[in-house]
Amino acid sequence: MQGNKRRDTSPEWAVRRRVHAMGLRYRVDARPLSWLNRRADLVFVAAKVAVFIDGCFWHGCPEHHTAARTNAEYWASKVRQNRARDVETDRLLVEAGWKVVRVWEHEEPTTVAERVAAEVRARRRL
Repeated sequence: MQGNKRRDTSPEWAVRRRVHAMGLRYRVDARPLSWLNRRADLVFVAAKVAVFIDGCFWHGCPEHHTAARTNAEYWASKVRQNRARDVETDRLLVEAGWKVVRVWEHEEPTTVAERVAAEVRARRRL
């Protein structure tokens, strides 16, 4: 698992490039809430928008997730725990006044960037 990156994955870079080109600035791999040990891929602090780009295998994408062939029960349990943690993270951030944008790694980066930009701009107008 050491070979798996926590940040700077290809899908993240693709979205970040497009969001940056739209003139938006953000923090990378940062904690939206200092007391919560959870990191979002992009964080717009002033607008209170946290963006998570979830990997299909690690977060159990309904479209692309495949069951592991080796040590299947371990990996199935790991993915269930990740999904439960994602739900808890979303709940805690929403309760703290944040907007959570959660996307899959296979989603088209331009579409994701437009969605993120729309959320950030809408929250800035509040």
